[in-house]
Parts: sequence; C-alpha cells; structure tokens
Amino acid sequence: MADTATRRPLASRQSRWAARAVRWLAATRITPNQISIAGMGAALVAGLGFWAAGTGAGRWLFLLLGAAGCQIRLLCNLFDGMVAIEAGRAAPDGGFWNEFPDRVSDGLILMGVALGLGLPGLGWAAVSFAFLTAYVRELGVTCGGGADFAGPMAKQHRMAVITAAALLSLAEPLWDGRGQVLSAALWLVTLGAAATALRRALRLVRKLRAA
Repeated sequence: MADTATRRPLASRQSRWAARAVRWLAATRITPNQISIAGMGAALVAGLGFWAAGTGAGRWLFLLLGAAGCQIRLLCNLFDGMVAIEAGRAAPDGGFWNEFPDRVSDGLILMGVALGLGLPGLGWAAVSFAFLTAYVRELGVTCGGGADFAGPMAKQHRMAVITAAALLSLAEPLWDGRGQVLSAALWLVTLGAAATALRRALRLVRKLRAA
C-alpha cells in the first residue's frame, strides 16, 4: 500500500479491468496489507518455481509457474495501493507493508532464478542492486527530493525481464539450451539495477543542489 505522495506512476491504474478488480476487492473484507502479503506468497511460488526449473525435471511447468508468480506479484503491488487509496482503506502500518514485501519478493524471485542456474553469487548481486534502487528512492524522500521511480531497471522492468526470459526459456530445447536465457536476464537485471541506482543517486544530488 502506498500514500499518494510516493505512489509509483502506473498507467494500469486507469484501466477498466483494474477498476473492476478494485471494486470487487473493496466489496470484500480483504485489506490492502493482506494483498501485500499475498504478493510475497506469489514471489515465493515464483522463486521456488525458478529454483526447481534448474533440476530439469518438469522444467517447462516450473518456468510457467515462475513467470505467473512474477506477474501475480505485480498485480498484488497494483491492487494493494488502489484498494488503500481509491477505496479509502489505508491502514496506519501501510507504509511498512508497502516496502517490506517488495524487498522480500525481489530477494525470493531473483535468488530463485540464481539458484536454479547454479549462480548464487550473481543472484546476491542482483538482489543487492535491486535493494539499492529502492534505498535511493526512499533516500530521496527522506532528503526532501521526492521519490524517484526512474529506470532503466525499476521493479516492473525487473519482473518484465525475468518473466520474458522464463517464457523464452521454454523454447531452449530447440537449440539445446541450458539456461542461457535466464542467465542473460539475470545479468541484465543486475547491471540494469546498478545503473538505475546510480542514475537515481545522481538525479537526487542534482535536485538537492538546485534546491
């Protein structure tokens, strides 16, 4: 759940399907914080799916499970804020449940991919830089520079890259692939998140100096 001052700009909030989903959720007893927690559950499923895909047995099914988990995680991220703000059901501890599940979800998904590939070091690097992008964003709020959601590898971009790579990996048997697509995706997320953190930091420093 997010307050209006620090909400990530998303075009999907204006879509009819999102509005219908939020109306349905608002008519239930489901809280924004519970939706945030469900997002962590989806990330856990995704991470375990990617990890299990590395065993080779039933790989296609686990890749689909991982891709689906990534997208459900993003839907939970969308709906928790919409139910909180548009439906007026924000909670005092909403700020915690807005940020903490996202960090857990990033760790579960990225490390799941890395462990499935047998590249734990790369996984920790990806997780660290993903965390750093969020840290710099929140640092901007603390310093009075506002929240910066700029990419090139913000949360939704990371999940898009991993999801696309998981789906493309389904075709790897055609060229006798062995996880190269997901490996390239994890490198892209790592380097892209590092570039994103640096870009946000430089933008924040320039904004503070100009104030």
